[in-house]
Amino acid sequence: MDCEAFLRDAVVSDDVFALRPDYRVDLVAASGVRPDADGQAVDQLIARSEDYAREMLASTPVAEIPHIASWRQAFKAFGAKPSDYRNSAEALLRRAPGGLPRINPLTDVYNALSVLHQTPIGGENLDVYEGPARLTRARGDEEFDTVSGGEGVVEHPAAGEVVWRDDRGVTCRRWNWRQCTRTQLTENTANVLFIIDTLDPLSAEQRNQVVDDLTGWLERLGGEDISRRTLLREHTP
Repeated sequence: MDCEAFLRDAVVSDDVFALRPDYRVDLVAASGVRPDADGQAVDQLIARSEDYAREMLASTPVAEIPHIASWRQAFKAFGAKPSDYRNSAEALLRRAPGGLPRINPLTDVYNALSVLHQTPIGGENLDVYEGPARLTRARGDEEFDTVSGGEGVVEHPAAGEVVWRDDRGVTCRRWNWRQCTRTQLTENTANVLFIIDTLDPLSAEQRNQVVDDLTGWLERLGGEDISRRTLLREHTP
């Protein structure tokens, strides 16, 4: 897996930047990950993130956390009601005081980091990707693999919805709301892509800290050929 080559082809469409010119995405890809390499440390990270959320939310409502509030406005911009469709960081922050879900080590790590940094982070299995990752606004006929009532189903995004996708279909709906089943990380995933979505007021220093923390964990979990690419709007009209 050539991680640098994969990231080189990733794209954010102009119509997404038109919604939020302040949008930044940091993409991190790695090969050869061994998710079971440091299980005790993963447990400690999760416990730390849960304690952090309890302390922070004791004095600040989730919706008033600056970066979460910014994402709520971004969702409104493409017609997603924030109370119905919560960005992934907000959903995790709301769950964290009562205990984060335990899924598999890789997923547990990025969920914990998302809470600690109040930042949406997504994890993707590169081995099942077909073509490059790209963020765009949906036509409405794209396929999205998910589960409903315990059964696998295919849904379609709303026209104009912000979605991550590859050549086969949608990999994440409503920017960072829900991932498809096809690209989810498993205990056997070795080649990974992480998507770190940020808006103002998160600073460049804060963004870099998220990436550094994630990269450090990938190294602890045996990651090789770790590459990073940042995509942002290059020109302001």
